[in-house]
Amino acid sequence: MKSTTAIVPHEVIENRIYLVRNHKVLLGPHLAKLYGIETRVLMQAVKRNRERFPTDFMFSLTRDEIRNISQSVISLKYSKAVYVFTEQGVAMLSSVLNSPRAIQMNIAIMRAFVKLRELLSTHKQLAMKLGELEVRIAKHDKDIQLIFEAIRRLMAPPPDLPPKRRIGFDVEEPKVKYSAQRKTG
Repeated sequence: MKSTTAIVPHEVIENRIYLVRNHKVLLGPHLAKLYGIETRVLMQAVKRNRERFPTDFMFSLTRDEIRNISQSVISLKYSKAVYVFTEQGVAMLSSVLNSPRAIQMNIAIMRAFVKLRELLSTHKQLAMKLGELEVRIAKHDKDIQLIFEAIRRLMAPPPDLPPKRRIGFDVEEPKVKYSAQRKTG
């Protein structure tokens, strides 16, 4: 049994997968390099089997798309016509390119697409849970704010009120006049 160790680290493949027109794609020049062939050889094989590559498997980038990607990805020599391959297009390449390296690379690329899909699914689940947490926290924030307001009201000094009338009886002491009489005697 042959080893299924990838020829190229999966991180290299993952870093070359781009989102174009809502499709995860690999650029033709990058695929050719991964397969160890020239881009023209790859495209010749595709042209000989054009019926295997409908537009949802492979399409050409527009000038604007090339400009958006070209800053860091496509060199000027590729800017005349750049084809990209979706996951299904890469799978179809396995029936067109039959070298041992192409077979191994297709396996590695398919695994990279699966891993990327799993990561995106995990991120969606995480984003959904984060949204639920934000709603819950917002409700708790309102509740906590109400509690703080109630505590502040309890801690505040009472407002200036008119003096309260005393309830009960006032005991008045009899007023005795002391007179100073001199006794002579």
